[in-house]
Amino acid sequence: MTIESILGAIVIGAVVGALGRLFLPGRQPIGWILTIVVGIVAALIGTAIAQVLGVDTTPGIDWIELVMQVVLAVIGVGIVAGIRGGTRV
Repeated sequence: MTIESILGAIVIGAVVGALGRLFLPGRQPIGWILTIVVGIVAALIGTAIAQVLGVDTTPGIDWIELVMQVVLAVIGVGIVAGIRGGTRV
């Protein structure tokens, strides 16, 4: 594992986590660091699922894999938000 791959995982996790928060309706009482962690985990699991399902890796953006990652991020942000205190009004 190189520093470039670690930084790449953080950037991709931040994007996937932010998209997960964006698509989840309502306010989520979790911070940005936790959002990035959820995004990193969702990205890793989404990539693993895509590989198991045989989704091809392309030189550009793998849209099917990205959709899987964002859906997992939405689920992950929802779970973490529920555990961290539900909804605040």
